[in-house]
Amino acid sequence: MEETYLLNVEGVRKKILHGGQGELPKLQDGSKITFHFQTLKDDFERTVIDDSREAGIPMEIIVGKMFKLEIWETLLSSMRTGEVAEFWCDAIHTGMYALVSRGMRRIAEGRDPLEGQKHRCGMGNMFDYHSTGYDDLDELQRTPQPLIFIMELFRVEEPSAYKRDTWAMSKEEKLAAVPVLHSEGNRLVLRKEFSQAAAKYQEAVICLRNLQAKEKPWEEGWLKLERLVTPLVLNYCQCQLELGEYYEVLEHTTELLQKHKDNAKAYFKRAKAHAAVWNEREAREDFLRVAHLDPSMAAAVKKELKQLGERMRKKHVEDRKRYQGLFHQLTNKSCSLAPRAGSVPGCDPLP
Repeated sequence: MEETYLLNVEGVRKKILHGGQGELPKLQDGSKITFHFQTLKDDFERTVIDDSREAGIPMEIIVGKMFKLEIWETLLSSMRTGEVAEFWCDAIHTGMYALVSRGMRRIAEGRDPLEGQKHRCGMGNMFDYHSTGYDDLDELQRTPQPLIFIMELFRVEEPSAYKRDTWAMSKEEKLAAVPVLHSEGNRLVLRKEFSQAAAKYQEAVICLRNLQAKEKPWEEGWLKLERLVTPLVLNYCQCQLELGEYYEVLEHTTELLQKHKDNAKAYFKRAKAHAAVWNEREAREDFLRVAHLDPSMAAAVKKELKQLGERMRKKHVEDRKRYQGLFHQLTNKSCSLAPRAGSVPGCDPLP
C-alpha cells in the first residue's frame, strides 16, 4: 500500500507503507504521542541519519510543548494507530533537525541535551553553535535540505491517561502537584522509605525551580516560590542524612544557606553531616550557630555536641592504637632487614 498523499501543508508529501487501525487521533495540548522514526537524506543512497530503533526505545513527544520540529506534530496527526508512513519534507520544515537530533543523541548517550546551550529561542541557538559535535549534523546545519521521515505510530494518550512528567506540566499543574508530592514524601518518611521520599521531595523542588526560572530573582513571585522550596530541600536533606549521603547534604544545605543565612534547621542538618564525616570544627561551629539562632533547639544542640565529643574521643583512641600498631610493624620490619653482625637502634641485638 504505497499511495502518495499531499498533505494540506506546503512542502510535505506522504506515502502510506502500512495501514493503521481506527480513526485519526484527536490531538490536544498535553496529548502524548509514542512512535518510532527513521530519518533519511533525500539522496540516491537514502542515507540514514537517525533511527530510534537503534536506541531501543520509541520516541515520545507532548503536543503543544513547543517541540522544536513542529512539523512532526503535523505528520503524526495524519496517522492512525499502527500505521507506518513515509514523509518527504522540504527544507522549510527541516532547518531545526540538526539541533533536535543533537539533543536526542546526547540523551541516548546519557549526556545533558542542553549542555552548551544558551537560554534562547531555537533559531537563536542555531547561531550559538559552532558545531553540534556530529559531522553529519554539522553538514545539515550548514546546508538545510529536504529530509525523509519514516514513522510508525504506536499510541496517542490523552493528558488524563498518563502520569505527566513535570517538564510537560503547565504552571497551574506544577503548583497543584507540589503539595501532593510533599504529602507523598512525608508519608514515605513515616514508613522509613527514605530513598523514595527523597525522590518525591526532589520532584517537587524541580517543579518549583522551573517556575522560579521565569521570575525575577528576589521579587515577590520568586520569593513566594522560594518559601515553598526551602522546607522541601530540608526534607530532602533529612532523607539523605538517613541514607548516609552526607556530602549531598553538605552541598544542598550550603547552597540553601547562601540565600537564607539565618535558617537554623539548615545549619543543624549541615552540622550533622559535618559530624558524620569527621569535620569536627565545622560541626561545632554550625551547632553553636543553631543554638544562637533558635534557643528552642539548645537542648538538641547540647545532645549533639556531647555525642560529637564522645565520637571524636573514641576516634582519637582508635587512631592512636592504629598508629602504634603501624610503628611496631615498621620497626619489626627494619629489624628483620638489618645485617646479622650489627644492630638497629630500637631493636634487640641479634644473637
